[in-house]
Order: sequence, then structure tokens, then C-alpha cells
Amino acid sequence: MPQQEPAHNRQVNLIFLSVIALVIGVVTGLGAVFLRWLIGLIHNVFFLGQFTAAYDANIPTPESPFGAWVILAPVIGGAIVVFLVNRFAPEARGHGVPEVMDAIYFRNGKIRPQVVIIKSLASALSIGSGASVGREGPIIQIGSGIGSVLGQLLHLRHWQVIALVAAGAGAGIAATFNTPLGAVMFAIELMLPEFSARTFLPVVLATGAATYVGRLVFGNEPAFLVASYTLPDPFVPMSVDVLPLYALLGILIGVAAWLFVWLLHWLEDRFDEFPVNDYVKNAVGMLGIGILFYVLMRTTGMYHTAGVGYATIQAILNDGLTTFWLLIILFVAKLVATTLSLASGASGGIFSPSLFMGATLGGAFGAALDLMWPHLGFSPVIFALVGMAALVGGGTGAAMTAIMMIFEMTGDYNITLAAIIAVACAIGTRRALVAENIYTMKLARRGHHIPQDHKTHMFPIRLASEVMKPVVATVEESELERAPASLGMPSEDMVYAVVTRGRHIAGIVAVDRNDKTRALSPIRGPIGLAREDNLLETILSRMVARGHNVELVVSGKGVPRAENVIGVITREAIAEWVLNDYKV
Repeated sequence: MPQQEPAHNRQVNLIFLSVIALVIGVVTGLGAVFLRWLIGLIHNVFFLGQFTAAYDANIPTPESPFGAWVILAPVIGGAIVVFLVNRFAPEARGHGVPEVMDAIYFRNGKIRPQVVIIKSLASALSIGSGASVGREGPIIQIGSGIGSVLGQLLHLRHWQVIALVAAGAGAGIAATFNTPLGAVMFAIELMLPEFSARTFLPVVLATGAATYVGRLVFGNEPAFLVASYTLPDPFVPMSVDVLPLYALLGILIGVAAWLFVWLLHWLEDRFDEFPVNDYVKNAVGMLGIGILFYVLMRTTGMYHTAGVGYATIQAILNDGLTTFWLLIILFVAKLVATTLSLASGASGGIFSPSLFMGATLGGAFGAALDLMWPHLGFSPVIFALVGMAALVGGGTGAAMTAIMMIFEMTGDYNITLAAIIAVACAIGTRRALVAENIYTMKLARRGHHIPQDHKTHMFPIRLASEVMKPVVATVEESELERAPASLGMPSEDMVYAVVTRGRHIAGIVAVDRNDKTRALSPIRGPIGLAREDNLLETILSRMVARGHNVELVVSGKGVPRAENVIGVITREAIAEWVLNDYKV
């Protein structure tokens, strides 16, 4: 559970927080550059026997000079990953984003510094040696770790540390995919418990800075180049067009997203049950990965399931991979390869595999339509694009992120309406089959539930005068010592009296509304002061920051005196307003 705010933690102003976010964006952008360089170096060593970092994931890797021995590449890489993760940072295992969400919601944004280094090395080894995982999960965890470490070093308030963690996550996505808008939406939909100007501005600045660094190094081109295509003619004459087909594709993708979530965690359970050590488990899984991509190379001419799989996605979007059955086979192969990689201990993300599976399944859907109605001009490319958005949205639950990122990654605005329909249907279908998404399922299984819906509550905007319980009298401290006291908590029949020491406020006691001579024991703990026109949101922040149990509400603008106290706000009163808000 989140820990109480330490007394020495400080809250900086928004300008200073924004400057920190800019630094995080720049450093995370450089981290993304380093990660891609390291992945390229390891990939070339393991697959081509060349000590060079020159590598473009969108171009197919040539057949390895090692022949069938390349099957052992993921086994060797995986053994090193297991050593690094088990020895230094167990949080670096898997796809990373759940650990960031867990840090935000259950550890006050705290991520250990070593996670940044170990995640970089482990993920580069996993991806470079052929495990079927993506590079966005690692850079999200790396960027988040940078934000967390800086926030902790500066002893910032918990909410500010969390804002910097979210800023680092968004910066990682932006630098990796050249998608600043999608990265901001990712932080808002999946990372930020609070969406306001004080959290939004750091995220925007960090993603903007990371995007700029990424573009300086990688260029300004979108992640994928899309072949030209023509939008299909109306499916049926008169008024019915092709939009229902995108809804149908969304439902199909939603089932696929559910299968992805279910199979991943089912395989993780099976691997956890193996009565062998982690090295043997990883070797079994990675050997299966190696055999799979070697068989694909021998039969199709590409290592389709090795690494991030961008070359296959690019081939589909170039309209060069349109065979229905091959696309279905590649979807199944990537599903098995990704879940097997993560379940056996690889370190990497699920975003890139989701793009791959969405492109293959969507492309197969378009190819099937073209086979059935060739005269209508259905293109597998447009359905592959829509499928990419739908599977990312269906799997992660981040609808706006999926739609925005596909547009930014391809530069194709024509698919926006189709993507909206498909993503909505995919998320609805997946949620009908399983409530948790691929990120939150892992945390829910350990008892850490993450809210998947954002609700605006009404109680924070209530005035202190609305929430307070009335003060009906003042009692001199010496008189209180002679008054009878009864043990227990204040009830609905209780009002409050201010305890005075001369003209000074000494404390507060609860008094029976029907018998003002009978007082409960004095309310213990630190007491704060609030003005009657203060918002409850402000009062809550002050109570948490200063550890107050009670706030005395005073009227007027002068120096607070006992006679100015008109009410009391207790934790019980706040809880009552919160509960009432949930009834709305």
C-alpha cells in the first residue's frame, strides 16, 4: 500500500517541475537512442556475426551465416537475461508497463535506479537475440525509472514523483515511435491517476523533448511507410457501406486480444509450475522461439517472429504480403512466440507484437474480402492498419492512444473513422470476455487492482462551509478537565466545541447535540485551520501533506481566534462526502 508522505518531502512549483520534465524528456530520448543502438549491435552479433550497430528493424534480416545454429541465439541471450534479472532487478522481467503502473498506484512512484540499467541490458539482449518482444515496454520502464529517480533525489511530493514517472513513460513512447500526441494520450489513459494542468504540462514537455531528440537521430519519417491504396467501393449499393465491416473486424480483433491476454497468463502459470530453475525454463522457451523463426526463414524467406517484427509489418503495409493463409499462420506464430517469450522470462514489451498481430489478422480479413468480392477493390493494407489500432486498443484498453498512434506511425488520416469503430468494438469485445487488460491482469493477479475508468468526482469542489460539522460552543481547557467524558467515536448526534486556553485555540472536543454537558475525549492529533471558502480539494491536500487529523474552519480574513471557529472537518466527514459522491 502507498506509504505516508515523509515530512521532509517538498512540493516545487509548476515551473520547476516542468524544467525537471524537460530534462527527463531529453535523457529518455537519449536512452531510446542508446537502446536501439544496443539492440542493433546485439542483433548483428547474434544473427550475422558482425560487430556493428547498423540495423533497421523495418528491413528483413538476411539469412544467418550460422545456418541452423542461429536457433541457439535466443537461448544464449535468454540465459544472460535471466542472470541479470534474477541477480539485480526482478522488476525488469516481462513487459515492464505493469511494474510502472504498480509503482504509480502502490509505491508512490518509487522505482529503483538499477531497474533503468538492467532493463536496458536485458531488453536489448532479449530483442537482439530473437525473443518475440517489443522495444516500447523497456523504454517506458527506463523513462519512468529516470523520472522516479530524479523525483526521489529532489525529495518531491508523491504526486509530483508520479507526474514525473508518467512524463518519463510518455517520453519513452514518443522517442521510440516518433508519436508525441499518442505518447501524451498513453500517459493520460494508462499512467496518470490525476489529469490536471499540474500533471499534463510535465508530460507534454517531456514527450516533446524526447520526440525532438529522437527526430534528430532517427529522422522525421513515420515509423512505417504505407503503400498507396484506394478506398473500397460501397459494399452494397444504396445506403449500406463498408463501415459495418470495420465493426466486424473490431469484434474479431477483440477476441484475438482476449486470447492474447489469456494465453500469456496461462503460459506464465505453466512455466511457474515447472519444477526446474529459471535457466532451464528460459532455455526451453527460447529454444522453441529459435526453432519457430528458423522454420519460418526456411519456408518463407524471413525471420518473421524474431524481435520486434517491424519488417513483416512493413511488408504488409507495402502491399507485398497479402496471402490469406500466410497471414493467418503469421498471426498464430507471433501470438505463440510472444506469449512463450514473456512467459519463459524474456524482457520486452507487448506493443510491437500487438501491432504485428493486428496487421496480420487485419490483413487476412481484407484479403478474405478481396477473394470473396474482387470487383469491390478491398485492400488488405487498409484493414491491416485498422487491425493494428484495434489490437493495440483491445489489448491495452487505451482507445485514444491506439487511434492516435496509428495515425502518427503511418501518416494515414484516411483510416481514422474506421479505426475509431474497430477500436471501440475491440475494447468492448475484450472487456466482455475479460475485464482486465494485458497490463492490469498481471497486477490484478497479485491483488493490485488498477482503475480502468476515469471518473470526475464532485466532492473536491465542495466548500469547507458545506462539509464541516458545526461548532456550537467554546470550552476553557480548565473546565474541560472537570467535565464528564465518555469513550467512543463521535456519532451523528455529536457536534463540536473549541477548547481554548485564554484567547488561543487549544484543541477540539465532540459534544452530544442533545446534552452539551457531556463531552467525548478530546480529538487527538495535529489540527489545521481552513477558511470557510476553501475547496475540499485544497483541504485534503493540506491534511495529507501536514498529517492533520482535523481542520478547524474559521470565518473572516484576520488572525484566527477561538470565536472565529465556525466548524470542524474531520476525516469521518470527508469520508461521508466521498461516499455520497459515489451514489451520484
